[in-house]
Amino acid sequence: MLNDYEIKLAIAPIAWTNDDMPELGSENTFEQCISEMSLSGFQGTEIGNKYPKDPKILKVYLDQRNLSVASAWFSAYLTTKPFEEVKKDFIKHRDFLYDLGAKVIVVSEQGHSIQGDFAKSIFKDKPIFSDLQWKSLTTGLELLGDLAHEKDMEIVYHHHMGTGVQTTSEIDRLMKETDESKVKLLLDTGHLLYSGEDPFEIFEKYSQRIKHMHFKDIRSAKLAETIDKKLSFLDSVKIGVFTVPGDGIFDYKPFVEKVKAAKYRGWIVVEAEQDPAVANPFTYALIARNYMKKTCDI
Repeated sequence: MLNDYEIKLAIAPIAWTNDDMPELGSENTFEQCISEMSLSGFQGTEIGNKYPKDPKILKVYLDQRNLSVASAWFSAYLTTKPFEEVKKDFIKHRDFLYDLGAKVIVVSEQGHSIQGDFAKSIFKDKPIFSDLQWKSLTTGLELLGDLAHEKDMEIVYHHHMGTGVQTTSEIDRLMKETDESKVKLLLDTGHLLYSGEDPFEIFEKYSQRIKHMHFKDIRSAKLAETIDKKLSFLDSVKIGVFTVPGDGIFDYKPFVEKVKAAKYRGWIVVEAEQDPAVANPFTYALIARNYMKKTCDI
């Protein structure tokens, strides 16, 4: 793509099989997932738990379908575990992604996270980091950034519902208290909308530091139900709070225009965790792909 921007479009496997709730999509195979990604017109994928753990084997499957690896999620526990333990797991994850040709590593701090706890209300019980925990997080992330640089890779921090880095003020603090050369940002439209934040504001503040993006949308009625019933994050996923671009509340056209104008170079990953028995993954992949093409010219 010979433009000032270079956008590659991927899709996440979580629509086919949910790693946090394996009962959602347990019937969907890895081969079905990546074949339908390719048939939908996507160029890449992130990594799910059903994917082969050997990068050589995985690469064969993906090459047959003209898919590349955009990245994969890494759960950091910098606020709750010794750094050396996190480092060991990170290096293994980094090397796996490096062997697959990925350039960025998605990192999210899971210390104190409630995103997987059905007993916790996603808004009422959100964790708040202490100053000491913030220091452990920011120092640890910079060290992980150094480790990524050993392989000419970058870490991109994933703000996420139910964690200590969710809101605009928390994203601002993370960006302020980390070295921009070591810690980049992943912008996730769905998590910003869910939390009540403004994706435009975050992009405009940090456009030159954003090196990876997740595009998903929100069903407003389901978000209202989540708030009214004080649901957990996973319960809100099960009722359908998330959907793909083109099927929710957010108009991506002006947002993508800003992304292009900022000369963004990297992956945009369509990601919408839903119950695949209710929202057929292939159908929604096609909805998203057609929307991104017709409305956003990607």
